[in-house]
Amino acid sequence: MTYPIRPIDESEWPAFGKVLEEAFGMQPHPAQDERYRAETEFDRTLAAFDGDRIAGVTSILSLSMTVPGGQLPVAGVTAVSVLPSHRRRGVLSSIMRRQLSDIRERGECVAALYASEALIYGRFGYGRAAGELSFHIQKHGSAFVGNAPSDPSLRLRVATPAEVRPDLERLFASVVTRRPGRYERTPQSWNAVLADEEADRRGSGPLRSVLAEDDHGVRGYTLFRVKSSWDADGVPDGELKLYELEAADPAAYALLWRSVLDRDLVSRLDAGTRPVDDPLIALIADQRQLRARWSDELWVRLVEVDRALAARAYSAPVDVVIEVEDDVCPWNAGRWRLTADPTGAECKPVEDEPDMTLPVSALGSAYLGDGLLVESLGAGLLREHSDGAVRSLATAMSWSPKPWAGLTF
Repeated sequence: MTYPIRPIDESEWPAFGKVLEEAFGMQPHPAQDERYRAETEFDRTLAAFDGDRIAGVTSILSLSMTVPGGQLPVAGVTAVSVLPSHRRRGVLSSIMRRQLSDIRERGECVAALYASEALIYGRFGYGRAAGELSFHIQKHGSAFVGNAPSDPSLRLRVATPAEVRPDLERLFASVVTRRPGRYERTPQSWNAVLADEEADRRGSGPLRSVLAEDDHGVRGYTLFRVKSSWDADGVPDGELKLYELEAADPAAYALLWRSVLDRDLVSRLDAGTRPVDDPLIALIADQRQLRARWSDELWVRLVEVDRALAARAYSAPVDVVIEVEDDVCPWNAGRWRLTADPTGAECKPVEDEPDMTLPVSALGSAYLGDGLLVESLGAGLLREHSDGAVRSLATAMSWSPKPWAGLTF
């Protein structure tokens, strides 16, 4: 069967939401549902219809995302869902292909998403482009190294998050361009970050904030909740759930971490998403105490290979002919010569013999600076025709700091 696909209008939001509820097995609180609706760009939604019933959906957020060397308009793919009754009927494939064509027509050369299941999106040309760590730290093992940075001009201020929102927004805007994968926040996304309905707390206390500041202004902030608890002997056993910790400089960063790690009546800290090269790894004296776990984070898809590769910066010179395999976006399939160095890049179609042959997903994985090109070569997932070409490309595309978005969209 074929399923007509089109954007929805606002009157169809309840039906759109029902597909999300079925696919993800959740039912948002009315306040949460209203926030989702407010963030939705209705002209960038897509719904597949079976008669007058919506069978599958997806949506895009228009993001300004940091990539190596600058910022780029990126299509933030979200809300990908198909009714359980319509699985394996081609609904997902039809929607994803239509969406990629729409992104190209919109002029965006890169798409990114968070994958609900890691097995889904590789077949549509997405590659795992960023990872994240979660930290589970016991307070008694959280000592810093002896030369941790400090600044006597810094002081801490406890604040209600909603009341210092302008300070939070300014500080975040000042650091968002430092790391690939981070993206500018809209007023609607800040509404979600600072939401504090009972449903948002999930059994913990209210959203709290501590600012690090000096006489010139705010240099960092934390957002967290505390779940109070005492053990059978009456000993405090609370848990602090850290959502965000942003800082403009190392001293503010260290002070803010100490403020949450030393919180009274708390015995452990849970930080659910942190970058894989988080400086805390270097600050903690006993790194085993982080009890870190890795997970995939952002997935990236090059919608137009030539424009995307020319739009980012490179860490080292490279001159290679790349043969790209792409059966979803056939305009990408073919041979491209990438010539780049730290001063600039260009990517043009050629008929020269290739130095390597790879799937477009491999370029998506490497795009933000933390790809698996050399590992994929070792695994036999791409082919090298000129000795050292893959390593040369991997070196040029590598970047520090490592990519991380930090906030699911």
